Amino acid sequence: MAFLEYLQLIAFFGSVIFTVLLISLVIIQKSVTTPLPVIKRHKQEKTFLDPNILKNIEFPSIEDEPSVDLSVIVPAYNEEERMPSMLDECLEYLENKTKSGNFTYEVIVVSDGSSDGTVALALKYSKRYTAEKVRVLELTENRGKGGAVRLGMLSARGRNLLFADADGATTFSDLDKLIEVLGTINSDWKEDAVVIGSRAHLEKEAIATRSAFRTFLMHGFHFLVWLFAVRSLRDTQCGFKLLTRSAAKKLFRIMHVERWAFDVELLYLVERLNIPVREVAVKWQEIEGSKLTPFWSWIQMGVDLFLIWFRYTIGAWQIVDPTTTKAHSE
Repeated sequence: MAFLEYLQLIAFFGSVIFTVLLISLVIIQKSVTTPLPVIKRHKQEKTFLDPNILKNIEFPSIEDEPSVDLSVIVPAYNEEERMPSMLDECLEYLENKTKSGNFTYEVIVVSDGSSDGTVALALKYSKRYTAEKVRVLELTENRGKGGAVRLGMLSARGRNLLFADADGATTFSDLDKLIEVLGTINSDWKEDAVVIGSRAHLEKEAIATRSAFRTFLMHGFHFLVWLFAVRSLRDTQCGFKLLTRSAAKKLFRIMHVERWAFDVELLYLVERLNIPVREVAVKWQEIEGSKLTPFWSWIQMGVDLFLIWFRYTIGAWQIVDPTTTKAHSE
């Protein structure tokens, strides 16, 4: 057999194998996923404890009319050590805003199946500030950060909704910047708008202090984000994002990813749905105690990025209007 014919034969069988694998992957993905997310919420997760009257009260729904100006969602998994400084800073800022003008707020701490004293700690804040201002959503099992943020969002009363990491890495008063920019996009909570905190301006400083390996992983992750999902924003992972109630209702009811890559899917949907979005530089510092292990977590997120793109591309996941089609609930 001539060498050229041998190469053609290899190419033919290679293309056949690739086609079979691709078809198999499509079939598998369509069989193991649903077009809309299955949102699990156990009965005990639908209420919060008011520690001052020792009574469980049912959470409201994002489908309801808003009754406060701002909801702050704080996902927390075993954050007993790091969360106090974040809540102190957050609540001091919010209390000062209430004193300086007609402003109302709530903070919802979502304990994501924590096994330490996270819930007890959050309830102390609820007792001090009252359950009107601080509520604790205790998940019976670990969902992942995205799952915790979603259930907090779906239980919120705010006209605008912010999710902020429990470690306090972002200076909370920078929320003023996000609110100002949100107002320039859309000041009506009934309209869609998203503003995200960004650490992109700190990238050069981070590279100077990181190892070459971690810098390589960082650039690799950013490339995969750009390749598979988000093209218009530089920092998808900063845990400081502000949304109007309309945008939050639209996005969190159709999102699938519940682990660390949920931010990427959120912003992928923002771009696909043409929701106005802006990126705002915020002050940020590294806080010890992260649950992420750089190499394996970034490998997992890389796989998740591909699956986000692939599942939406083949129609295994669908982008629909949540006002006309409801996600599955359990």
